[in-house]
Amino acid sequence: MSEMQHKVAVPKPVSFAQSFVSSDAFRTLFREGMSLVEATAAYLDGEGRDESKNLPRMAALTYASESMRLTTRLMQLASWLLLQRAVAEGELTADDAKRQKDKVRLSSQNGSSSPEAIEALPEQLRMLIGASLRLQGRILHLDRLMEGKFDDAPTIPNPVAMQQRLLQSAFQA
Repeated sequence: MSEMQHKVAVPKPVSFAQSFVSSDAFRTLFREGMSLVEATAAYLDGEGRDESKNLPRMAALTYASESMRLTTRLMQLASWLLLQRAVAEGELTADDAKRQKDKVRLSSQNGSSSPEAIEALPEQLRMLIGASLRLQGRILHLDRLMEGKFDDAPTIPNPVAMQQRLLQSAFQA
């Protein structure tokens, strides 16, 4: 037997990234992310603008800084989603998307305002911030999986848990 006959073709492993961006789960995530971007833009340009005018000075400052963080966060997430969709549709290779993603600077960006300051914000803005943080957590987790980083996933603060800890400490005093 010749040496060529002994070689067995080893199948290439399936890429999680490639299979995920082509899945219904990704299409659902993409729609959710883009819907959140649209809902946030509509709120900030309409009802949110009106609500912010009626806030006390400190709450208005918190509104301005948190709405800026929210917008920045959503633009990072939308960029990531659009890159992944471009890969799924064959417009970019996975390597091209990875190079572009490095420019996006997808990061774990949380609000820097105190829980009390956040509580003073309009309910709709708080809901949009919470939804964006949950989406951010999901996308950061997926991005790490897609890069093959399974063990060193960062922990993302849970805003509900933070509120629960504050309540517990208030009642323990």
